Amino acid sequence: MRAVEIVALQGALIVGALIAGFLLGRYRRKVVENQGEAAIRRALTKNFTGAAYHLLNNITLPFEDGTTQIDHILLSKHGIFVIESKHYSGWIFANASWPTWTQVIYYYKQKFQNPLRQNYKHIKAIQKVLDFVPSEHIHSLVAFTGNAVFKTERPAGVFDVAGLIQHIGQFTTEVLTENRLQFCVGRLECHRKSISGKTDVEHQEYLNRKHGDAT
Repeated sequence: MRAVEIVALQGALIVGALIAGFLLGRYRRKVVENQGEAAIRRALTKNFTGAAYHLLNNITLPFEDGTTQIDHILLSKHGIFVIESKHYSGWIFANASWPTWTQVIYYYKQKFQNPLRQNYKHIKAIQKVLDFVPSEHIHSLVAFTGNAVFKTERPAGVFDVAGLIQHIGQFTTEVLTENRLQFCVGRLECHRKSISGKTDVEHQEYLNRKHGDAT
């Protein structure tokens, strides 16, 4: 085999390894995200049942020039709870005003988007669809699963699973009738994008344009 062919082959192998590593990393990240979402979904389903509640999961709504993907929307007579789930271990350094938060596991550090800011976009998308619901009845919540420990003060609106359930349970005043609640569900179902691989690709492309692949 000529030298030029060997170099070309080596280059192809390197590119192939990089692509494989990228895809494997994305797959692992998706598996971890799904673990957190599943834990939140189970907790919400177990604790909030009956006609007073309706849970929607993995909702993709139009937003500005793209889409926004929402982990959980718990609609109830007592308000609408928009929940961003995060599955992390290690130490978390966070502040409500920081654009990114940091996860630390021994010598490994990783920054991730401030989930409160992330959920703010979700709130705005939902407010646009449910423009008849007063904004004070739409609540932004972030729930951490896994064994992560906050090494800074935990920002307001951020909970572990037990704290999330307790917080939502404190809302007991009826602010939406059952008919209005069902109308909200119908509105969201009409505006959501169908769940498909194409939806995920479109949403990821929008995130890449906006933030880069790190999101």
